[in-house]
Amino acid sequence: MASESVFVLLGSNLGDRELLVHQACVMIGERCGEIVAQSGLYESEPWGFKAEHWFLNQVVKIVTSLSPDELMQSLLDIEKELGRDRSKPHDGYVSRPIDLDILYYGDKVIDTQMVTAPHPRLHQRRFTLLPLCDIAPDFMHPTLKKTSLQLLDECQDSGTVNKYVL
Repeated sequence: MASESVFVLLGSNLGDRELLVHQACVMIGERCGEIVAQSGLYESEPWGFKAEHWFLNQVVKIVTSLSPDELMQSLLDIEKELGRDRSKPHDGYVSRPIDLDILYYGDKVIDTQMVTAPHPRLHQRRFTLLPLCDIAPDFMHPTLKKTSLQLLDECQDSGTVNKYVL
């Protein structure tokens, strides 16, 4: 399979958030593909639910030869190894040590049991768009036909998202 550029969102609001995001990046680089760009870190209030701790978020761009489903399985394996437990049923969103989402798989539109790309809520979330704009401000959403910057400019999300300083 040919290589594809993929954008992945990392998020953490439980445990040592900086360490977990860093470890996830290392594991993604080892198992999923070469990381060719990384956004800054952003701290954001939880989206869609109340939680005690805010999230650290980052977007990475990787070049991968994995299929969308293979990539998603690798990301789920990394989440599990870093302490995410998806076995408990819950309604809506919950706090988690690590969350890895495929935002874009190249410019492809994908809808399988495992992967929906572009991510269906990407354009509604400042915590996704701000780091994405760090590394791909001009990337064109394949169905909305707008750049990351245009999506950020039009985003209705009023949640607080700040650049995170180490």
